[in-house]
Amino acid sequence: MAGSLNKVMLIGNLGQEPDIRSMQNGGKVCNLSIATSDTWKCKNTGERKEKTEWHRVVVFNEGLIGVIENYVKKGSKVFIEGQLETRKWQDQNGNDKYSTEIILKNFNGTLTMLDGRDGQSGGQQNQQPAQQQSQGGYTPRNAHHDDFEDDVPF
Repeated sequence: MAGSLNKVMLIGNLGQEPDIRSMQNGGKVCNLSIATSDTWKCKNTGERKEKTEWHRVVVFNEGLIGVIENYVKKGSKVFIEGQLETRKWQDQNGNDKYSTEIILKNFNGTLTMLDGRDGQSGGQQNQQPAQQQSQGGYTPRNAHHDDFEDDVPF
């Protein structure tokens, strides 16, 4: 039996442009604000209701940050997979504050773009979603077999 599991998977839309910053060690960090929404019909009034939840996402994976810089923008629909972490910090008055964030590190985070390159959902052939795995390599999803030039003798 496993001891524990810390895994978060979300599908949502970016609420603002990605915030990419340089760290003192020369690396980069990216902050994302992702919205997920739940809709339902009120039993009493029949009115359609919606609740939006905002999630703070911090990306430390340089490969993912490269994809975010080039393809992800406000409104983009993404799938992310990472871990929850709570960090303690102090405000200007010295009061302890806590922030719970979804962290995508080098070897345990995934970001998959669910929109086309121009930000539209759909399956136009030249606007296929892109997937970035945590190993740092960029892989287009649904690549065409014509794109590969293998001479396999069978």
